[in-house]
Amino acid sequence: MNTVTFKGAWESAVGRHADRPFLIFRAESGEVSEWTYEEFDVVVERAAGALRAAGVGPGVPVHVVLRNCPAFVALWLAVARLGAWMVPADPASSARDIAGQVSRVRPVVGVCASAREEVYRSGAGERVPTVLVLAEDAGVVDGGPLADADADAVRAAETVRPEDRLAVMFTSGTTAQPKGVVLTQANYAHVATVMAEAAHLRPHHRWHVTLPLFHANAQYYCFAPAIAVGASVALSATFSASRWVAHARELKATHASLFAAPVRMVLARTASDEQPLDLEHVWFAQSLGAEHYERFARLVGTRPRQLYGMTETVAIVCADAGARPVHDVIGTPVTDRRIRVIDPVSRSEAAPDTPGELHVLGTPGRDLFAGYLDDEQATARAFATGSEGTWFATGDLVIRDTDGVLRFTGRVDDVIKVAGENVSLTEVEAAVAQAPGVLEAAVVGVSDPVRDRVPVAYVVARDPDAPPRAEDLDAWAARNLAPAARPRAWHLIDELPRTSVGKVRRFRVGS
Repeated sequence: MNTVTFKGAWESAVGRHADRPFLIFRAESGEVSEWTYEEFDVVVERAAGALRAAGVGPGVPVHVVLRNCPAFVALWLAVARLGAWMVPADPASSARDIAGQVSRVRPVVGVCASAREEVYRSGAGERVPTVLVLAEDAGVVDGGPLADADADAVRAAETVRPEDRLAVMFTSGTTAQPKGVVLTQANYAHVATVMAEAAHLRPHHRWHVTLPLFHANAQYYCFAPAIAVGASVALSATFSASRWVAHARELKATHASLFAAPVRMVLARTASDEQPLDLEHVWFAQSLGAEHYERFARLVGTRPRQLYGMTETVAIVCADAGARPVHDVIGTPVTDRRIRVIDPVSRSEAAPDTPGELHVLGTPGRDLFAGYLDDEQATARAFATGSEGTWFATGDLVIRDTDGVLRFTGRVDDVIKVAGENVSLTEVEAAVAQAPGVLEAAVVGVSDPVRDRVPVAYVVARDPDAPPRAEDLDAWAARNLAPAARPRAWHLIDELPRTSVGKVRRFRVGS
């Protein structure tokens, strides 16, 4: 079987693991449904038939605005089979968001949930020729637009090439507005094998997926590698911080992947008498404070490993592979990844223990994204092609020690100069989130007539009825942070502005 395309990877998995469980779906009601690889392939065929009947074929875009559900997975794999491409979007998108997406990608088919049909049609207007309206439950694949389609219409294999576009994924937009990341069949096939190896995944393993499917983490790090080895995925319709541990146990998960923000939510909402899990492997992204890390490690039954990757890098760049993983290390490059750390000012290689921008060597359309949608200037700024290949400038700052181990310090514009000293806002946030009475925090840099820039903290109280006092937080910061890193002001807010996967949109804090 051809496994250099994602279409081929899925068909190979069905052939080799037909009777093994593939998808276990936990609906919001608590009902659990299950499909083997062979059973779900029938669902994929029907979904492909529905899309083909609506005019979808090679090179045609499909706009998918659904939360986690079997239909999302079926449509993704059906699009791959047809040689078309998918534009997954936040199911909570406003009509304005939808209008902007539709104008950029001009889909032939839009897919939305019945509960959001009015919003979708309001945004799409007449620019989407066909809108498929689905229920976001397990039954949608047994009845409705997907189940009624003629699967025989797509039995004959489409000619799909590795370089064919498979998706355009909009970035989270934590520091700016989202860009459309173009991804190929080869990108998904490659990430499947690399991430399976990185997580030591085997057929008997099962991912616990609660992050949204329209985002890279669930697709790249969980579903794609499961398909590569014939493992299974336990998909939840929604994320529940208070029930995350119980659901992982109920669904017999062995592996999990989360961002730091959801981890902190789980820690804050899990009952103190909850029985710990016994997971084999946990990925997490974005540094945790040491206290939070140790508590979460005890809760999941293994020491989580921090990874580093972006939508644009497809597979991760590096991960903590140490014998005893720690809270603030993103480790060393995985497999054949090559990197460099560049001083933002001199543009030369940064010295050890000095912050520098992370650059990743690769091939666009294979182990790097193919480019930004209809934005040649942004693509040109991100890529630098030389004799070694193509370097991608991530925009993220890291520190590499003398042993080559990397530590993430934030985005290039997340590090401020305070009286000549570099301060990582990301690191200050991780620390402040552990302060007494604080549930979570965002830290921004503001102008200061004496120190140039200084950090200012926006905090959400753990108990809204008994919020922390600014003077107590000042005293805590004096004991736990370097002078330059101490917030000069504390603002209490009800909640932080976030992306759909829990990342803080710092550029909207305080606005």
